[in-house]
Amino acid sequence: MQNKFYKNFPFLLIVIILSSSSLILNSCHCSCGAADAADVPLSVLKKANEFIIARTGKTFFNKYIEPDFVKTKYYKPDYKIAYRLFMPEKPYVNVLIEFTIDAEGNVDTTKDVIGIPNCANDSNACSFNIDEKKAEQIAKDNGLTAGVAKWKTGFLWDKELNQYVWHVLSTFDESGKGKEYKGDGKEIVIDPGTGLVLKAYNWRIP
Repeated sequence: MQNKFYKNFPFLLIVIILSSSSLILNSCHCSCGAADAADVPLSVLKKANEFIIARTGKTFFNKYIEPDFVKTKYYKPDYKIAYRLFMPEKPYVNVLIEFTIDAEGNVDTTKDVIGIPNCANDSNACSFNIDEKKAEQIAKDNGLTAGVAKWKTGFLWDKELNQYVWHVLSTFDESGKGKEYKGDGKEIVIDPGTGLVLKAYNWRIP
């Protein structure tokens, strides 16, 4: 019997190693991310999903939006819940959706609701056909000059307009750093779906 055991020992060792590896992998698969997800009750997550879907439509939601449990925080009795909106074919669309929802699944609309495009009522709100290069060309065509520094261009949520926009900012003059910084310039705000200029204004610090 002893000889038979040693004869089969290499095979047994391989089985043990494979079994252990499987256990480790399964443990990681079960725990990685699941703990974060468990922090938000499924009933709350369902209500949060429904709130977004009411604005974006189910197809857009399923294709481009998913919960961001790392950014989601619990401030008793409410959740500051976060989602990631990402469109692989338009990588400049990689932004956060954030709003406040309580443990009963009620969204607090008296607080900021950030980043949910209104696709259900306006298809242009979710087309995002204008990329960074086009946005800068539109800004140039509308009188934005080069300035003394490279333009700052960003795909951002505009709270005032309640939609995504391209911000293209030009600096005419600047000096100092940090708290001592002073500068002025012009900014143009562009609709990323239609290319229309929504706002154009001069800025100054301080």
